[in-house]
Amino acid sequence: MKAQTTILLALSLVASYSSAQVAVSPDAINAAAILGKSQQAFYAAGNDMKAEVAMELITSDGKQRTRALTMLRLNMPGGAEQKYFLYFKEPSDVRRMTFLVWKYPEKEDDRWIYIPALDLVRRVAARDKRSSFVGSDSTYEDISGRDISADTHKFVREEKLGDNDCYVIESRPKETLDYVRRIAWIDQSTYLPLKEEYYDLQNELARTFTADKIENVATGGASGAIPTILKRTMRNVKSGHRSEVTFKSASYNVGLTEDLFTERYLRRPPSKWVD
Repeated sequence: MKAQTTILLALSLVASYSSAQVAVSPDAINAAAILGKSQQAFYAAGNDMKAEVAMELITSDGKQRTRALTMLRLNMPGGAEQKYFLYFKEPSDVRRMTFLVWKYPEKEDDRWIYIPALDLVRRVAARDKRSSFVGSDSTYEDISGRDISADTHKFVREEKLGDNDCYVIESRPKETLDYVRRIAWIDQSTYLPLKEEYYDLQNELARTFTADKIENVATGGASGAIPTILKRTMRNVKSGHRSEVTFKSASYNVGLTEDLFTERYLRRPPSKWVD
């Protein structure tokens, strides 16, 4: 009888341990899965995308600079790789400047920038990915998104942000960067990021991202409309500077082809797509 009791106790302990393991594991899995859906919704909706963009750079005392550009994005077959092409139209000091990204999963992206004043195509080094993008509060890496595998992720809680039910996820970079953690509020319905907070090396709030306007954008096909962030703000909390990015127009599945996303077109992009 004693032996039977001992066996039952041992089995109970094993079952309890297994249950504890199962209780911990889904949180880690779900956090990465939620972020994967969020990146798909934010950075990879549709087969491709074209947007006319206004970028307002605003100082703490209200002085503004405006940049106008066309953004093109193509999802490669399989969906894991992407290509981006940005063409600047205004103001004169950045007119005809272009930026090209080849985005890969789980390895460093390739980035090039064409500077018309110097007639120079320059490769953006991987070490510069956290540098400011054309004077904005966003980095080069922010333009096409950070690889999920580059961070560790933790599901923190569920909570409302305004009227929206959100997942709250904490991400910590595996390498030393300009921030130690990011907290993201992800809409449970659309999986779009509604808010992000970045904490610097002193664990103080340094930057915030907010999705200020979201609308459904028609795809022109059977897949229906796609919820799209049409206005977003990245704010430097310490300096008070902020960058407001507004999509004046956005279109999905417009028929972009891979040959456009090459160095050849950095100097002379086809007018069909940028005019």
